Amino acid sequence: MAGIRTYSNTSSTREGLNTVGKEALISMLKKMVLARRFEEKVEDLYLRMALISGPCHLYLGMEAVAAGVSEALTRDDYVLATYRGHGHAVVRGVPLERIFAELMGRELGTCKGLGGSMHAATWKDANLLLATAIVGSNIPIAAGVGLAIKKKKEEKIVACFFGDGAVNSGAFNEGLNLASIWKVPVLYVCENNQYAMSLPVSMGFSTSIAERASSYGCATYVVDGNDPLSVYTAAKEARELCRRNEGPCFIEARTYRLKGHGIYDKALYRPEEEVKSWTSKEPIENFRRRLVEEGIITQQEYDEIEREAAERISEAVSRARASKYLDFSSLYNLVYP
Repeated sequence: MAGIRTYSNTSSTREGLNTVGKEALISMLKKMVLARRFEEKVEDLYLRMALISGPCHLYLGMEAVAAGVSEALTRDDYVLATYRGHGHAVVRGVPLERIFAELMGRELGTCKGLGGSMHAATWKDANLLLATAIVGSNIPIAAGVGLAIKKKKEEKIVACFFGDGAVNSGAFNEGLNLASIWKVPVLYVCENNQYAMSLPVSMGFSTSIAERASSYGCATYVVDGNDPLSVYTAAKEARELCRRNEGPCFIEARTYRLKGHGIYDKALYRPEEEVKSWTSKEPIENFRRRLVEEGIITQQEYDEIEREAAERISEAVSRARASKYLDFSSLYNLVYP
């Protein structure tokens, strides 16, 4: 089962677009737009309006990964996110006001305002089990969730997201090894945005991320992480392998964050030409243009998607700001005696 398969530039051909229906293509576009506008609003609330404080890591530029994987999953599947998890929460359908409220520290938040940005992508109704702030820590947890699914004989999988930096953690090696030994239904998704904080991938790995994953016997995919259709195609195939009890699968989605590691980071360590090159490949505009060129969507319909996203975000921010802060005395109910 092991080996590396590549799905690159799937959206660049009509044949690639025809592999999925119009509804799925438009759904992925809507998810990407909503996630992008959400993060842009978060940046505004943080830097200009000072309504958000503390650590905050934006998902800007990486929306195709979350949208493509989300489209391939079912609502019953589980998801484990990271500290850069706003995009995962948005595309899984977590109420936007709940995410905004968490970022603002309000009671309406997904963690009652106690977790902040790094734990905001936690929502039982969307089967978002946790968002961890510890790099790579969700990888062995996913193996455990997968084992539970297998023992209970459930018709679902667990998708586990993490960045390229997590691949250099002990948890990565231990988690993938266990998952492969147990042959559990886990889809590991490495969002390779080219930097572990300020360390470029070229300086952090002696081999490719995909090769390292494949060495554990996982069916491994390398995809264009800026093309939602490439991500979706691999994730759809990987999910079926997981459900056939063929063991865990691994996706290396090669993408790029448009901002620094955290909202405070100006990313001055990145070469200007590199940034320009990757910016030209950003996912939303390229996917929108392709769908319009092929007559799958009109520009007017796209404008409506943008309008609806802006309206939803505005309403969600208003509801989040109207939410109160958790009463201090209630904290005693959130710890064991």
